[in-house]
Amino acid sequence: MNKQFWSLAVVAATSILLLADGCKKAEPPKPLRLLLVTGGCCHDYTKQKGILKAGLEARANVVVDIQYTSDTTTKAPLPILGNPNYADGYDLVIHDECVSDVSDPKLVESVLKPHLGGLPGVNLHCAMHSYRIGDPNDPVTLGTPHGYWFEYLGLQSSRHDAQKPIAISFTDKESPIVKGFSDWTTIHEEHYNNVHVFDTAHALAHGKQELPQKDGSVKTNDFVVVWTNEYGPKKTRVFSTTIGHNNETVSDPRYLDLVTRGVLWATGHLNDDGTPAPGYGPKTP
Repeated sequence: MNKQFWSLAVVAATSILLLADGCKKAEPPKPLRLLLVTGGCCHDYTKQKGILKAGLEARANVVVDIQYTSDTTTKAPLPILGNPNYADGYDLVIHDECVSDVSDPKLVESVLKPHLGGLPGVNLHCAMHSYRIGDPNDPVTLGTPHGYWFEYLGLQSSRHDAQKPIAISFTDKESPIVKGFSDWTTIHEEHYNNVHVFDTAHALAHGKQELPQKDGSVKTNDFVVVWTNEYGPKKTRVFSTTIGHNNETVSDPRYLDLVTRGVLWATGHLNDDGTPAPGYGPKTP
């Protein structure tokens, strides 16, 4: 009787442990923690930060925290500046700032420190024209302060022309980031030039923009607008797009889908067919 009692007790305890383990495995993955760094010159970041947060959180199992300054200058005092540990606890940083005159090499190094250590990054529009050390038109020498930010991005850009529609064509249709996407033409947008595309970068889409000239001719700019990069010794995953000047573009479902996939790819949560990894799709009620 005593032996039978203990046998039943062991069976019951084992069942409870197995049940608890099963419940634990059934728990959904914790959301990815994203830090959106935004503010500075020339854009409606007051509204765009909310558009991005809502759009990303509706499309993937993520939580977006925001580091924002309302300062609209090219040297805006972003809360992250001078704090190399600003991204502690996050799975990815989205850079959506416009601070071309934040050019102190030590400050730029502090912004890059998490990414150099392996933290994935996503960069939107004017992030490509931020943290400039020296003349952005000058060719980059690898390893020098002038190249710090461009090496992280994988692409060097220095300017844009007048706002006109950009015809976006996806050039690597097998990439999970853009798989199944259709080419599309934006509203009037800023088209960033390509001074240099680094060997570590991989283009996913080009954009063509036609600009009427005073002599009646038409100038066509054809530049990379979406790409990935492997940054630093840890080959940190970095996704970038130069598209995204105006609120209408940022709130376009196609744009938000693209940025969401970039986030999931950079963090290793995107399937080969472009769908989110299990547990990282849109949250269900």
